[in-house]
Amino acid sequence: MHLATLATLAPLLFSTCAGHVTQSRLHDASCTRTTVAVLGGGMAGVTAAQALANASLHDFIIVEYRDTLGGRVWHTEFGQGPDGQPWVIEYGANWNRRADREQIQGLGSENAANPVWTLAKKYGLKNTYSDYGSILTYNETGYTDYSHLLDEYSAASERASERAGSILNDNIQDMTARSGLALAGWRPRRDDMAAQAVEWWNWDWEGAYTPETSSFVFGVASENLTFNQFGDQNNLVLDRRGYSAIIQGEASTFLHHNDSRLRLNTRVADIEYGPGGVIVRNSDGSCISAANAICTFSLGVLQNDAVNFTPSLPDWKQTAIAKFNMGTYTKIFMQFNETFWPDDTQFFLYADPTTRGYYPVFQSLSTDGFLPGSNIIFVTVVQDQAYRAERQSDEQTKREVLEVLQKMFPDKHIPDPIAFTYPRWSTEPWAYGSYSNWPAGTTLEMHQNLRANVDRLWFAGEAMSAQYFGFLHGAWFEGREAGMNIAALLHDECVSIYDIETCGARKHYDVLHGTTPAAAYSVVNGWTANSTTIQA
Repeated sequence: MHLATLATLAPLLFSTCAGHVTQSRLHDASCTRTTVAVLGGGMAGVTAAQALANASLHDFIIVEYRDTLGGRVWHTEFGQGPDGQPWVIEYGANWNRRADREQIQGLGSENAANPVWTLAKKYGLKNTYSDYGSILTYNETGYTDYSHLLDEYSAASERASERAGSILNDNIQDMTARSGLALAGWRPRRDDMAAQAVEWWNWDWEGAYTPETSSFVFGVASENLTFNQFGDQNNLVLDRRGYSAIIQGEASTFLHHNDSRLRLNTRVADIEYGPGGVIVRNSDGSCISAANAICTFSLGVLQNDAVNFTPSLPDWKQTAIAKFNMGTYTKIFMQFNETFWPDDTQFFLYADPTTRGYYPVFQSLSTDGFLPGSNIIFVTVVQDQAYRAERQSDEQTKREVLEVLQKMFPDKHIPDPIAFTYPRWSTEPWAYGSYSNWPAGTTLEMHQNLRANVDRLWFAGEAMSAQYFGFLHGAWFEGREAGMNIAALLHDECVSIYDIETCGARKHYDVLHGTTPAAAYSVVNGWTANSTTIQA
């Protein structure tokens, strides 16, 4: 560690054996004092606080924008069941395959267990196996069998996965998923809308971004790490308590009823940080003075400047935040007075004749094992189509979806739904999107800058996980690690803050490597370079 870094860190640690700060250079006497401020009450925030409590560090405060814990694991009541009670649907976490869907992905293997699946079993979360092979294909003329394209993509995807692994091993530069898939033999024509729909189902539906904008290596690696480590079975959560029951259940292991350490309905407005601590100022006028803070805000919140940082975050941090992508994944729910679609099929893939990703994947909840008799079906859109739907009225979206359903089932009379709803993730001020995606050409150093701490301000969440970005278990791992980092820094067994293995700050890069310096162009095709420009 550099001497300059040591000089910066030297005043940071002033703690008793119990972990309570006795001195802080950044302090406001009007603020509530605590050792750790946990900003955000989603999976990462609750797991971070739990790690602190497990280390006997109980002096913390959790600040949450919403009126409940759970973050982007968000459910709501919908429609009406035969007993007169509403059904419960998940706006957010869907498949734990991406961080904010309600499905438990990677149920586990003999060697490892997904922590989210472990929690699901612990709290008896009701869930049902989702069979991705239970799918019918449609276009604007109705049912049209292009399932052979699903097999073609699957074969190409396997070849692409092998190639991505070799690229990682050989340390070759990343490429777009479009390039990686093309090299594996998957090259759909722009006008082959069936192939475009199959690609959307396999790539966009998972990453919420197109292959043109997604990292080939890290996109494939994240999928493989999850499935190879935890298993390839996925279960859809259908619990009346909501998927967030596992998060609230874990919070109840260390929070008491009406615990003063939990502040709901509290919006963080400003974070002042420095070597001496962190001051968190909220929109209601309250403030918290903490020795450390763990920021678990979504990447979307960070990108939209929803919270002011004082001083401004350093350039290396701002660059990393701007570099990564925040996807929008919007599920549109409909309940009808009957199930007019095949009730023995889970998924219905639609290939629009002109627009890729136009209401492409419908999923039935009326199927046996899910919510039979509910007559509920939902369709998913992402990115551009999600932004468009989220910015128009419910009525306009409803008309468009019903028109698609009429094309898919031309021999049926498609009635108006008796219940209709969808979230607007891209405009929610506590989320600004659904989950993160790794852009093409983004290095591990850039990602390390995203998760690195700045003085006493730490960061956690699904976007901070290099292995499991976009997954709920990514948020679990990152929250736990941030809590453990601070516990090691504050606990009495941490002999010195200079002990980099247990107490050191996360590494960041002021200068990124792996990019081409301007000077290199001086020997290419007669180009010359100076310190500011490249000119012929």
